[in-house]
Parts: sequence; structure tokens; C-alpha cells
Amino acid sequence: MLLDNARAVAPIRKPLPPAWFVDHGHNAEMRWEAMRDQGYLIDTERFFVRNHTRTPQIDAGTWRLRVHGPGVERALELSYGDLEALPSRGLSAVIECAGSGGRDLFGSQQGTPVPGTPWMLGGIGAASWRGVPLGEVLDRAGVRRDAVDVMGHGLDDPYIKDGIDHGSVRRPLTVHKALDDVLIALEMNGSTLPLDHGFPARLVVPGWVGIASIKWLGALEVSDAPLRSPWNTTWYEGLSVQPVKSAFELAWNARLPAGRCITLRGRSWSGHAPIRAVQVSTDGGASWLPARLRGPNLPHVWVRWELPFTPRAGRHELLARATDGTGLTQPDTVPFNRGGYQFWAVARHPVTAA
Repeated sequence: MLLDNARAVAPIRKPLPPAWFVDHGHNAEMRWEAMRDQGYLIDTERFFVRNHTRTPQIDAGTWRLRVHGPGVERALELSYGDLEALPSRGLSAVIECAGSGGRDLFGSQQGTPVPGTPWMLGGIGAASWRGVPLGEVLDRAGVRRDAVDVMGHGLDDPYIKDGIDHGSVRRPLTVHKALDDVLIALEMNGSTLPLDHGFPARLVVPGWVGIASIKWLGALEVSDAPLRSPWNTTWYEGLSVQPVKSAFELAWNARLPAGRCITLRGRSWSGHAPIRAVQVSTDGGASWLPARLRGPNLPHVWVRWELPFTPRAGRHELLARATDGTGLTQPDTVPFNRGGYQFWAVARHPVTAA
């Protein structure tokens, strides 16, 4: 099933142009300034990468998806061709690392630094996905009435930390979510899934933290009791739906032309509901103006927005805060957590006009 031999293989296989990505080794963060002239969805080659180890190369001809556990009536083993033959559907959805949204900002903005990959706001991407609804596969296995959790198991290399082998990435979903809108994706943006994004198959869990969208899916364990893994106990504990966030399509510490009207652009998103409104401050939060929402505003994706701005010479702090359809609004600060997850406070974005 795995094609790699013992030779050294880069943790990420696709090119990582510095103009598009911040290279974190096993992870590649999208540069927001590279999104300014891009469309609603992110091109596959520009999509961020989150790996715990490295991207595996898997032979689709020998790959199998196992469905098993006490929560189903019968075990299944499906080939790639079997999945391709099942009813499919498409959806557009954001996938976002739980550390994105500003793990680095816990330290620089709130004075509570956190170890780990120093994500800013670029551990996110929105794409069009196509594949088989997870519920379609679970129905064929016969989900029992007392089933509680469904755990996707990845086929990536075991994750070893502090000398402990934690196995391949795996994390449970509730049966309710699994049967609702989760996709076993085989395609991304109209083409076969690339290696770095989960080939031959991955989960796409709309609205939830990215760790739930298991890449290189190899098994689905269905249980009649709550399931545990290091990825919902040691890390990412208690996380499910993503909160509301915003980002400017600007470099951090960008230089702007003083005295000239420019258009500030950005994107806001929420795992709960589409965005209802975005406000922007160009004076560090002393005053706020409504941004104009533009283009699509789909559930579990994001909305683009813009606001004209004529900066005076000097330093400025730009802020954007969004409110979603449930009324959830980005706060000024958020409580600290030791994992540095889900920083959703308003980011204070520094720029200089000259």
C-alpha cells in the first residue's frame, strides 16, 4: 500500500514558493498577502499543508478502507474503485488547523506564549471537494442504534513525541456529525486529491477543526462507547466547531502608500454559520466602520470583504471583527489554553504608511 522506501523523503511533496507559503518544516502556512487577487476558493497548489510527520505515497490499487467496530452490524472493506462507484456529492468547505487563527498571537498580543508551530492566520484554505458522503458508507455497514462515535484512522507515519509512539493520526467524530454532512473526499478542486492533501481519500468535516478531517484515510472505527486517541485527549481536547475569525489580505507589517486611497480587503469565516457583518478599524480600535461584503457567503466557507482607506504617514493598527449568523462576534481577548488552539480574538494587524 505504501510506496516509499527507506530513502529520505521531504515532509511535504509539493513546491512551496516563499511568495505563497511560510515553510514550517512539516507544515506550510499560506501567506495572506498572496490571496489579495485570488478567487473565492484557494487553488490547490496554494493550499496550506498540515502534517504531523510527512506526506505518504499510497498505491490506490492496493489501498483499502476498512469499516469495523461494535457500532456497525457488519464489517466492510472497500477498494478505491468501490468508493468511486458509490453515489457522490460535492461541497465547498474551509479546512483550518486548530492552531491557526493566531497561536503566535497568544504570545505577541496577549503575553501568554505557547510552544508549537508558530501559526499566524494562514493555517487555512477553502476548496471544492467531491466524494462519497460518510453516511453512505456507514449505512452499508449498518450503523447500530447504540453507536456513539466514528473514528477515522490515517495511514501516515506514526507520530513520535518525547520518545513515545502515538501511532498514526486518528480522531473521533460523533455519529450525529458523521451522518450529517461529512464527506469521504476523493477530489479537490475538480481533480484527484493530491498527495499532500490526503490521496487517495480523506475526511472533510465541515465547520470543525482541521484535525477532524483525517488525511490518507485507512479505516473507520465505529463504537458503542466514546472513543479516545491522543488527538482528542493529549491534544485538541474538547475542540469541535471552529469559532468566528477574520484576516486581512495583507502582509504583517505591510508598507502602504501614505495619502493615497487604497482598498483594504480580507476574509471572515465561522464554523457555526455564514458571516452576517464585518467591521474594520484603522485606528487601533478607537472607531469602527462596516466593511462591504462581496461575493459568495456560503456556510462552512468564508466571505470576502473590503473597505476604502486613505492612511496618513506613520504606523497604523488595522483590526477586523466579524459577527456570524448566530450572533457570535470576535472578542478583544480569548482565554489562554496550553495548546494555543482557536485564537479567535480580533487580530491587531500592524502596517506602516509612507
